[in-house]
Amino acid sequence: MSIGKVLVVEDEKGMRDLLSRVLKKEGYEVFLAEDGEQGYESAKELAPDIIIADLDMPVMNGIEMIKRIRAFDPNATIIIITAYASLESAIEALKLGAYDYIIKPFNIEEIRIAVSKAFERITLINQNRYLKEELDNKLFFPGVIGKSEKMKQVMELIDAVSKTDSIVLIEGESGTGKELVARAIHENSNRRENPFIILNCGALAEGVLESELFGHERGSFSGAIVQRKGRFELAHKGSLFIDEIGELPLSAQTRLLRVLQEKEFERVGGNFPIKVDVRIIAATNKNLEKEVKEHRFREDLFYRLNVFKINLPPLRERIEDIPEFCNYFIYKFNRQMNKNIKGVSEETMKIFKSYYWPGNIRELQNVIERAVVLCKGDIITPREIPDNLSNREQNISYDLKEGENLETFIDRIEKEFILKALKKAGYSQTKTAEILGIKRTTLRYKLEKHGLLHKTIDN
Repeated sequence: MSIGKVLVVEDEKGMRDLLSRVLKKEGYEVFLAEDGEQGYESAKELAPDIIIADLDMPVMNGIEMIKRIRAFDPNATIIIITAYASLESAIEALKLGAYDYIIKPFNIEEIRIAVSKAFERITLINQNRYLKEELDNKLFFPGVIGKSEKMKQVMELIDAVSKTDSIVLIEGESGTGKELVARAIHENSNRRENPFIILNCGALAEGVLESELFGHERGSFSGAIVQRKGRFELAHKGSLFIDEIGELPLSAQTRLLRVLQEKEFERVGGNFPIKVDVRIIAATNKNLEKEVKEHRFREDLFYRLNVFKINLPPLRERIEDIPEFCNYFIYKFNRQMNKNIKGVSEETMKIFKSYYWPGNIRELQNVIERAVVLCKGDIITPREIPDNLSNREQNISYDLKEGENLETFIDRIEKEFILKALKKAGYSQTKTAEILGIKRTTLRYKLEKHGLLHKTIDN
C-alpha cells in the first residue's frame, strides 16, 4: 500500500533510478520524469504529494518548472536537488515557494529525512486548513455544564467512554450540545493530542458527502482539479465526529460500514487502499431504529454504531440547569459587547423555566444574546426577551380542518389538551395525570398514542 505519491524530476538516469529505489523501499508510489517540461506535465496530470526536482535540467530548468507548477498549484511541496555551485539558484527556488533543498553529493538518509518531514508538513497543512474552516464557521455553544441528575449521568458516561476507543453514538434533539459532548470525549481520551475532525452530514449535498468523508483523486469527477484528502485521513490517530449521521445517504453508509470493519478505504476515484486509525463519534437527532425499520438506514451500520449510546436530554427536561446556562451566556456576551449585565430577574427566570425551549440550548443562547444587546440596566427583564416566550399559551382550535372527521378531530383536541396540562405540570407524568384526573397508566397510553412520551421527565 502506498503512503503517498512522489514525482522525481531528474535528467540523470542513474540518479533517477537511485531515488526511485530508495523511495519505493520507504513505501511511496514513485513517478519519474526526465526533464522540466515532462515534470511540469506530470505534476499537472498526477497531482503528486511531493515533487523532487534537479535544478539543472535541459528543456526546462528547475526554476522555470517551479514557477509554472506553483502557478496552478500554489501549495505544491517541492524539494530541489542542487550542486554546491548553484546554491544561489537554490535560494531563488526557495523564494519561489520550494519547500527544501538538498546539496549534491548527498547520502540516502538525507533524502529519507527530507521526504518524511515534507509529508509531516503536508499533514499539518491539511489539518490546519480544515480546523481553520471549522473555527471560521463554528457556531458558539456552551460547554458541557449542568447540575441536574440527567446531566450528571451524561458526564459519568463521558468519563467512562473517554478512556476507551469504543464507537459512541450521541442522541438528542437539535441544539442540545451533541458536538460539545463529542469534544469532551475526545479531549479526555488518549487521542487528545491528535485531530478532532467534524463532518456534518446535514450541511452537505448528497453528491459531495463521500468525497468529504473519503477524499478524492484529481479528475475523479467534474471539478476535482486537485487531489483532496477526506475527513478520515485528516482524523488519522484522532477522532472523527460525524454529526447528523441519519442524513447519510445509503451509498455512503455502505462505504462507512466497510471502513469501520476493515479500517481502510479508497479515495473517490482511487485504486489504493488507505489504512486509518480513527475513533468514531456519531450523533443524530433522529430515531435511527425507526429509520432502520423504514429502510432509510442500514441495520448492520446501526448496530455497528450503537456500541455505546449517550442520550442528551432536551433543555425542558433539565430546567434546573437554566440558571447556570444563563450565567454562562451572560458572562460570554458581556465580554464580547463590553457590558456589565449581572443576571436575569426572577420574573424572567420564571418565564424561562416554564417555556418549552424547542430549540434547546442554542435557542437559549440566542435569547440571552438578544437580551444583552437590548438591556439598558444590569438585570435582564421580560422586556428584553421575545414575546413568544411569555405568551406561549395558545387557545385550542375547535375549527374543523380540511379532511378531518370526528375521530381525528377528537384526537387532535385531546393531544392539544394533554400538551397544555404537560406544560402546566412541568412535563411530569405524575402531576399531569393529577391535573387531568386520570390514572398514570392511562396517561402513558395516551402519551404513546400521540407521540408525546419523549417530552415527559419521569418516564
